[in-house]
Amino acid sequence: MPLVKTWQLIAASAVAGLVLSAATVSVTGPWDSGQRKAERDRAASWSRMGGVDHGSGRLPEAAPSAPGVLSGLAAALQAEKQAGNPLGEQAGRQPGTGTGEGSGSGSDALAGALRPLFADPALGSLRSASVIDTATGRVLYEAKPREPMTPASTVKIATATAVLAALGPEHRFRTTVTPGAAPGQIILVGGGDPSLTARKKPPAGSGGSLVALAADTAQALKAAGTDSVSLGYDDSLYSGPARHPIGLNPNVAPLSALTADEGRLNDSLSGPADRSEDPSGDTARAFADLLADRGIKVTGAPAKARAAADAEPLATTLSTPLGGLVERMLTNSDNDIAEALARQSALASGQPGSFEGAGKAVAATLASLGIDTTGARFADGSGLDRSDKVSAGLLTALLAKAADPQRPELRPVLTGLPVAGFNGTLRGRNSGGSPAAGLVRAKTGTLSGVNALAGTVVDPSGRLLAFAFLAANTPGPEGAEKALDKLAAAVAGTR
Repeated sequence: MPLVKTWQLIAASAVAGLVLSAATVSVTGPWDSGQRKAERDRAASWSRMGGVDHGSGRLPEAAPSAPGVLSGLAAALQAEKQAGNPLGEQAGRQPGTGTGEGSGSGSDALAGALRPLFADPALGSLRSASVIDTATGRVLYEAKPREPMTPASTVKIATATAVLAALGPEHRFRTTVTPGAAPGQIILVGGGDPSLTARKKPPAGSGGSLVALAADTAQALKAAGTDSVSLGYDDSLYSGPARHPIGLNPNVAPLSALTADEGRLNDSLSGPADRSEDPSGDTARAFADLLADRGIKVTGAPAKARAAADAEPLATTLSTPLGGLVERMLTNSDNDIAEALARQSALASGQPGSFEGAGKAVAATLASLGIDTTGARFADGSGLDRSDKVSAGLLTALLAKAADPQRPELRPVLTGLPVAGFNGTLRGRNSGGSPAAGLVRAKTGTLSGVNALAGTVVDPSGRLLAFAFLAANTPGPEGAEKALDKLAAAVAGTR
């Protein structure tokens, strides 16, 4: 048998390493300046699949060639400096307040390309549009940009902006176990972590783990000489109705500050699924089973209890960092995360953790950022409620604010947007040979008779543009989505 030379071993190892690296990059998607924290967490946590749920069990295709999400902003910065107009004085500036259709002070070519597409009957009888240059705030095209309309899931852009502004992208939510008031009692305390999971292999990297919490709790109890406890659970962080106004629905679980795996009754990670009607109780019962697996007997059934405010935790598990939660919410249009983050905005602002408190907090936080919220209403955090009202101009103003170099804490609003033809809710839209494939990053919105698309794109001249198109009374989702995709492709491809 011939001997294998050292250089051959080195070469083989190098090739294997490159293949593994390429597979990891292709799995986790585009890497931006101000990159996706959720995908970096997943890549570090899982080996071959990077922790990303692509739904098929196979390695996904490599991402389309996509420039960094802020590369257009960098080009604009250079142009502004050359013109003697510092970007810091212009970034995130509110667009004009016109209500008629036109190109504003922007590109005639872009307006000419968008006008006939915006007239498509598939967009229904009521529509609104706004396209702006994020670096200067210059209006490039608009049509009734201040018209309050039902935004569907594009309202998640507002939810994301508000919670990031209130808490910052590194914030984590805590789920704890504390001693109870009764002898031998412990209490599982919900902190509103939407990433909390009872699965042995966490699906999203560094999220809160009920398994790890049980292990740490069992260790602390055994160290104190305790092997039998009663279990209470405290989900009092939230208030008001737990059920979303749309009622029992597979798109969202009852709202609870103590929910594992979004109350899903199957192994799914996103999308519609049957949900628990008692997520707090189910989570406590799962925790009791995990303690039993680790040698701690739980006497009786878990029951609701209140933890003392000053109780020292026996064990704690932390959520995915907020920036990663925002990205996952936007990419997958995750309604459960959205509602949790809206409530966290309320609590951070001193409001009750309820639908009403969240609506007040989101509106107030956006106004504090200098966003014009006239006519806006935030009835929920997810966009499932038709009572939500925002304008196309408000959405582009939020996207421009997220691109502001002075507001880096808002960057996950941009990096979390699905990429056309590649991932999330845009995986099958503007794909293949579309000029928008791999370039357009946008949040979709869909309710019966309501369709929307809002996001960013670097245009052929290197500008980072923000766009929002809202349509109501649409005759059907398929035609409306195709019309919206054509609009986004035109923004991407028109110089």
